[in-house]
Amino acid sequence: MVVVADSTARTLALLALLQTRRQWAGRELAERLGVSERTVRRDVDRLRELGYSVDAAPGVAGGYRLAVGTELPPLLFDDDEAVALAVGLRAAASATIEGIEETAVRIMAKLEQILPDRLRRRVDAVHGNVSMLRWAPTAALVPSSALATLTQACRDNEEVRFEYRRRDGDDSRRLVRPHQLVVVGRRWYLVAWDVRRDGWRTFRLDRMGRPDLAGVRFAPLDPPSGGAEEFVRRSLASAPRTHRARVLVTGPDGDVRAVGVHLDAEVEALPDGRAALTLATDSAVWLASMIAMLATSFDVEVAEAPDEVGELLAAAGRRLAPA
Repeated sequence: MVVVADSTARTLALLALLQTRRQWAGRELAERLGVSERTVRRDVDRLRELGYSVDAAPGVAGGYRLAVGTELPPLLFDDDEAVALAVGLRAAASATIEGIEETAVRIMAKLEQILPDRLRRRVDAVHGNVSMLRWAPTAALVPSSALATLTQACRDNEEVRFEYRRRDGDDSRRLVRPHQLVVVGRRWYLVAWDVRRDGWRTFRLDRMGRPDLAGVRFAPLDPPSGGAEEFVRRSLASAPRTHRARVLVTGPDGDVRAVGVHLDAEVEALPDGRAALTLATDSAVWLASMIAMLATSFDVEVAEAPDEVGELLAAAGRRLAPA
């Protein structure tokens, strides 16, 4: 118990407590603040005067909780939360969600204006010593409105309709029961029960047309075997790859296997001490890049590869030779 005598400081302490839990009993708040329950009621009234919506329910199971209001009130953060928020905003500024970069930068600017010097130094230390490599996106950005619709549908168990472009380029109209969103690298996937195909499916959000809530609720579904993340992993692993190569690599076994894991390659130890790496991808350019990366660290022999990949490697060699 911490006794907070000053009414303003006590009101702020009360607000901080209300933000940490969904509901507090009046007795618990009084014990935390070192005051009477009558004083807690007065401080709750003061918060309401300041624009915070605080619900109060009587009885043994009752208590106080911050309610949903018409606008976002000021929030209180402790030191660690403020630093985590600043770092998270920095990461969000490089995300693949359309429109979030500008929004994140605006919030960062507001936050930095009110951070105390000691916290600003901590945040600057993180930002000054961590670099974020921003890959050129290989897929369209995900509209934030689509993300909001899908997360709401997952939360509320509501069916969703959308147009979807499949891997082969064909378009189809889907009606699904959303379960969970999963992020893999720079791509977002929706795990959902496809109503018309009667089975679990994964959908890439950047291939999805604008999703619309269908207005139909459904009972919560049992997740696919292993959970949403494992389902996406299995789906990606089983997806057909249009370009394959088999590369014979000479080098320390541990190093070769470590690179094989990075390239998502199948690694086979050979009797002569070499390793055979089977590489698969949808892009001939990326397949050639993987082989070239192997060649920078190991002796490499390409045993099998599409002609297009061989031509790309030869062209890369000609361009690199002068360098």
